Amino acid sequence: MVFRLIDGRFLTALATAGFMLAVTGCQSGGSGGFFSPPAPKDPKVIAAEEGKILASELLAYCPNITLRDGTAFFNSYAKGGQDDPAKLVHQSAITDVTRSCTRADGTMTIKVGVAGKVVVGPAGGAGTITMPIRVAVTRGEEVLYSELHKNAVQVTDPSVATQWVFTVPNINIPNPTARDIVIYVGYDEGPAKKPAQQ
Repeated sequence: MVFRLIDGRFLTALATAGFMLAVTGCQSGGSGGFFSPPAPKDPKVIAAEEGKILASELLAYCPNITLRDGTAFFNSYAKGGQDDPAKLVHQSAITDVTRSCTRADGTMTIKVGVAGKVVVGPAGGAGTITMPIRVAVTRGEEVLYSELHKNAVQVTDPSVATQWVFTVPNINIPNPTARDIVIYVGYDEGPAKKPAQQ
């Protein structure tokens, strides 16, 4: 009978102590308590789950540059020698592009840099070569900026490739509200000439 009483008291005391430890753990601010609120989620995790973009991410956003197919090379031929390798004056290629962005007063200013090289062909020589480079900025189907620039490169030694760098420093567009801006860079020879009337 004594054994059973001591055993009962012991079990009761043990259960009470366990409950007190659990309650103490909950109130101490530990993350594993029964009554503790769940840890707040990282805002980036919430935004990713909801498909949203944080304001801080938009502030760090600078649109990417894309080269459309067929616009990274530009060939110039002597008169009447279109597509004839023997009449090639020069071939120019865009080899690298870069951009940087700044913001002020609700406007994003984009600086675009383009690098490339010129190789003189059989019909070419030393001198100034002018290449038509178009830079455009779009949002979906909307054109925010588009301009055809004339990039002049001085070739002094026709036997080696001439490196060149071209910069468009101030392209101003409204601050983006989503990551939906694309910058296009490439050679643009303009519309094809109409055939002469017979």
